[in-house]
Amino acid sequence: MGRAVRKGCCSSRAEERRGMRLTELRGIGEKTEKLFQKLGVKTVGELLCYFPNTYLSYEKPVPIATLEEGETAAVLGILERDAAVLPRNGRKMTTVTVRDDSGRLQLCWFNAPFLRSVLRAGTAFVFYGKLRRYRSSLTMNQPRIFRQEEYAEKAGRLEPVYGQTKGLGNGAIQRAVRQAVTLLGEEGAVRVSQEDFCLGRLLLDFVPESIRYNRRLLPIREAVRSIHFPDTMKQYQEARRRLSYDELFLFSAALLDRKRRTEDCPSDYRIERQPESCALLKHLPFRLTDGQAAALEEIRTDLASGYVMNRLLQGDVGSGKTILAFLAMLDTALSGFQAALMAPTELLARQHYDKLCALLLQHGLPLRAVLLTGGMSAGEKREVYQRIADGTVQLVVGTHALFQERTEYRQLALVVTDEQHRFGVLQRRELTEKGGRPHVLVMSATPIPRTLALLLYIDMQVSRITELPKNRLPIRNAVIQDQERQKAYRFLYGEIQRGRQAYLICPMIEKNDTIELRNVEEELPRLRAVFPKEVRIAGLHGRMKAEEKERVMAAFLRHEIDLLVSTTVVEVGVDVPNATVMLIENAERFGLAQLHQLRGRVGRSELQSYCIFLDEKNSKSSRERLSILAASNDGFHIAEEDLRLRGPGDLFGIRQSGELLFTMADVYQDRELLAQAAEDARYLFSKDAELRLPEHEPLRLRLAAYLEESGTL
Repeated sequence: MGRAVRKGCCSSRAEERRGMRLTELRGIGEKTEKLFQKLGVKTVGELLCYFPNTYLSYEKPVPIATLEEGETAAVLGILERDAAVLPRNGRKMTTVTVRDDSGRLQLCWFNAPFLRSVLRAGTAFVFYGKLRRYRSSLTMNQPRIFRQEEYAEKAGRLEPVYGQTKGLGNGAIQRAVRQAVTLLGEEGAVRVSQEDFCLGRLLLDFVPESIRYNRRLLPIREAVRSIHFPDTMKQYQEARRRLSYDELFLFSAALLDRKRRTEDCPSDYRIERQPESCALLKHLPFRLTDGQAAALEEIRTDLASGYVMNRLLQGDVGSGKTILAFLAMLDTALSGFQAALMAPTELLARQHYDKLCALLLQHGLPLRAVLLTGGMSAGEKREVYQRIADGTVQLVVGTHALFQERTEYRQLALVVTDEQHRFGVLQRRELTEKGGRPHVLVMSATPIPRTLALLLYIDMQVSRITELPKNRLPIRNAVIQDQERQKAYRFLYGEIQRGRQAYLICPMIEKNDTIELRNVEEELPRLRAVFPKEVRIAGLHGRMKAEEKERVMAAFLRHEIDLLVSTTVVEVGVDVPNATVMLIENAERFGLAQLHQLRGRVGRSELQSYCIFLDEKNSKSSRERLSILAASNDGFHIAEEDLRLRGPGDLFGIRQSGELLFTMADVYQDRELLAQAAEDARYLFSKDAELRLPEHEPLRLRLAAYLEESGTL
């Protein structure tokens, strides 16, 4: 029902400010206060900012036969027999089967053997919980149990569910929040806001009154009350809308403020296109696509304009963004300045570095490049630091090490970041600070719908590459069900026999008791038994140490591994041109955009490549979603379809990772609200760009705090 998220309005810096202690609330002693502190809640104001994770909606019980996987529902069922307690994976599992006039349903609880004395054959209860599929049957795990009259009292109500910690349950948090909410009255609010930084800022209504009236937004105090304890769904929706609008409006205002400060900002570095890079372009073994050529022209125009460039280069996986970045870096270096490219992983940084060095060597360019990563020895780093500082190297490729304090540049004129959503905005800002006011080029393969990109990147110029290089064959796609698995394995083996490599993607690392999905740890030994012994199989997942992940990917790149069984950790990976086939298990569990990003790991050369989506659910909705991928390799088309089909809270990529994280708003679910907030912010800044009018003072103060606490933009 939408994404209410934990700590809604205050950063961790609030702890440096004074605040009303939680022990001033009834029933909270120092021991309980320490438990709240584990949740990041240190003051009464922060408690009010600690929004529910979700809500329990006590709807009327439904027939068992109508239940669907993934939904949360209530059923009124009669127990067919006494509860049984069975050992399972070192834990005790209590199970029962209940029935109604339409069917049967299995329920289970872990480590709750006491329920055996309650759940007796022939008794009837209302069970409330989430439906999951285990093997071929629907089950309800850890459902709440109510007597019929008890559930009837809750019917139609919404109950907040908060993030919890051991020793501090949902009920205790609810009781504390109820007390805090009473302080939102006029007199109480004044007292608390004087003492509590978080609450004081929360009650500083920075959205101008004219906008609140035009957009019909709830008063902020009413919104805070209602987000914690809504009486109706409509009340919750209005509260969420107000709090989401505030986030989106502040976000838009911050981008516009940044644009005001950087647009028409004179650059210390005027970079003209250089004869050597133009000659190199003519001698490349391929021609730029029309989209690449247009984007390169926009980049070069920016670099030569005399003003700081702040451009997003957006293109599908494999569309040829990197060569454009290299050309911009070469123009920069040949103009006498330095350029730095920051990649999200050491392996990808090394691959970029190797390609850049090969380009310099092939075309005899008198430039020096260097690699700088966290994994280098102290001695190697010292040497690289010296060469960067004295200007003997003009081109620097690396990871987060590029912006560490010890890295000093002589004349850093261009910063290129690869895969923007993998870096915190603060990291990019620190790197740009190394060069005063360098030009910034951000490359992103995240397929964002154009309408959304225009709102999320209003502070940047955007170049889009919408076509793939001419020598790339379209990936051939197939959607299959479990009964076709062996046929898919034979196809993978056929590609491996031809000297190619393959990926097999699993949604999970290990087995989970509550949900039955393919996982890397179980698939590895099973696949080693399925395929002939000569097939070299390895695993990769996010819990492995960084060095181990790098080692596995490097071995895959060197073709020492034929089949890589991995989670989505390969989504941002190295370029493996020899990998021609990918099989994605439980494809129904992923978003379309993420599936498209995964698919982009194959099709990286002129070889024909394939992607197989294995749909174990085979429901109407999963067939509809996966058919979009089967029919198209166009990331922007898929992004638009993803936007059309996407449910709330299922956000992938998009200016959300790192420090810049919306806690209440969802840019997909709230895209119309984002458009309204951006429109309002634009109008306001067109009238008062520096927010000097008295009615805009609350926004100016809040915006300054937002920029300070987040370290972004």
